[in-house]
Amino acid sequence: MLKYLRQEGLPKLPVPPLQQTCERYLAALTPIVDPEELNHTWQLLEEFQKPGGVGERLQKGLEQRAKKMENWLSDWWLQTAYLDYRMPVVVYSSPGVVLPRMEFSDRQGQMRYAAKLIAGVLDFKSMIDNETLPVEYLGGKSLCMNQYYQVLSSCRIPGTKRDNVVNYALDKRPPTHITVVHNFQFFVLDVYNSDGTPLTVDQIYIQLEKIWSSSLQTNKEPIGILTSNHRNSWGKAYNNLIKDKTNKESVRAIQKSIFTVCLDAPLPCASDDMYRTRAGVQMLHGGGSRWNSGNRWFDKTLQFIIGEDGTCGLIYEHAPAEGPPIVSLIDHVVQYMKSSEMVRTPMVPLRMPQKLRFNITPEIKKDIEEAKQNMNIMVHDLDMKVSVFSHFGKDFPKSQKMSPDVFIQVALQLAYYRFYKCCCPTYESASLRMFRLGRTDTIRSTSIDSAKFVKAMDDPAKHNTEKVALLDKAVKAHRSLLVCTKYIPQAIRGQAIDRHMLGLKLQAIEDLAALPEIFMDTSYAVALHFNLSTSQVPAKTDCVMCFGPVVPDGYGVCYNPMDAHINFSVSAFNSCQDTNAARLAQALEDALLDMKTLLEQTPKAKL
Repeated sequence: MLKYLRQEGLPKLPVPPLQQTCERYLAALTPIVDPEELNHTWQLLEEFQKPGGVGERLQKGLEQRAKKMENWLSDWWLQTAYLDYRMPVVVYSSPGVVLPRMEFSDRQGQMRYAAKLIAGVLDFKSMIDNETLPVEYLGGKSLCMNQYYQVLSSCRIPGTKRDNVVNYALDKRPPTHITVVHNFQFFVLDVYNSDGTPLTVDQIYIQLEKIWSSSLQTNKEPIGILTSNHRNSWGKAYNNLIKDKTNKESVRAIQKSIFTVCLDAPLPCASDDMYRTRAGVQMLHGGGSRWNSGNRWFDKTLQFIIGEDGTCGLIYEHAPAEGPPIVSLIDHVVQYMKSSEMVRTPMVPLRMPQKLRFNITPEIKKDIEEAKQNMNIMVHDLDMKVSVFSHFGKDFPKSQKMSPDVFIQVALQLAYYRFYKCCCPTYESASLRMFRLGRTDTIRSTSIDSAKFVKAMDDPAKHNTEKVALLDKAVKAHRSLLVCTKYIPQAIRGQAIDRHMLGLKLQAIEDLAALPEIFMDTSYAVALHFNLSTSQVPAKTDCVMCFGPVVPDGYGVCYNPMDAHINFSVSAFNSCQDTNAARLAQALEDALLDMKTLLEQTPKAKL
């Protein structure tokens, strides 16, 4: 795949120097662990780095692996971060995207929108198929485009201990159909003519009408809800489900489809302010077994959700790709939909879309009931706030010669500190696509400098000039790690610590060696307990991505900075009494405004 993208020139992901990672690990721990614990970790690191010691041996093993493989990390990461992870993909792994609210006056409006969207995705697919997708660049360097080739015609397959992902686009005869779900019923919709040309918007609309008309009654058994269960439970139920030939063929048709379109039932009316939050949870879990949670196949990589009430967006299974390729696809589709008109095409008789049949045994019915109950527990537990910060967007930080992303990250640190009076481990996703088959690493936003700033911000004894200087240092610390004049942070250059540490740990496991003490140290557990899991997912479209927290007492924060406003989503769990999504979202808004006021009221010192 990479070869014909002329990407064989992309560099391999480096293995950072061991001493550098150990030093940076200690610096990252400083604001989040107590001095006594830090001293203990320092001693363990000294032992770990000794010449001829265990660290050096594992480092050499990693370097050997890097020589042999296209990317020393990608297979390990896919397994540990996704396929070995046994919690449900719903809320715990799969992100959702909320698109601008549509005004459908009737269900025909819903069908027209769906038809245009499907045509737009097929238009994007043609660029992938014809290899005309423009290569993306960062700081003048080309990025790996491999993820774009993984999101269509792919699906996660459950296992009782480990899942896998299958990409049917690589088949000799790649799929030519999508699946459409309406009232919990699945249909196969062929989207290409026999000559290989895609159906027109008008033809797709006619086919969707047929699907809608033949699925007016909600199916008693929402088979799709099985995919929302704990992975081991679903893996067991899956093996049972596909023993039946009809069920196996129906499941295979869903898995092989290019993508899925979920035509959702309307929700009760809500104000514009509440709409965004409710749309966010609709994208993440569908609202529960009584609403639209059964109108999904959560293992499918791409599911577009189009509600009769104008609630639109998508959910994607995270294993094959990160947010940027998904958002790039969205931007293309939204642009396509603006320009595409319903053109009347000659009436060529089209085959009736095939309804997929399932034989429900008492055992499968029991599995569905269990999945419903577990889904409803997750629905009640997810605390979500999706909001628009309308006071400024990218424009203000840029006017201060600050990166909007860094400005928001420092504001998040301030918001959290005001709430909890302490700093916490913070994960910001950083792309490794400058390297062959690159996925992500971690920017650790909590730094020694950000901790100094957040503690000083509300200290009446500190003058504004000092606060601005500390803010400036916190911003520089986050961008740190700049390379030459290209403004590419260390994490993006493959020099961050988290994946390297993971690699060293997995190398020890692969060598069947005793796990080094640094990985059993309390500090390591603290460092990986990300109370703030964050991601900037910028888009041209006025949308926002949402995802759940990664720890029980944490938050998931995603944002899309537009020119004059910022779209935010904040998630937490209701089962944790110490977290509150709406309160953190408000604290974040206050922090952004206070930082702006601070900068505007304080004359810039000559640096």
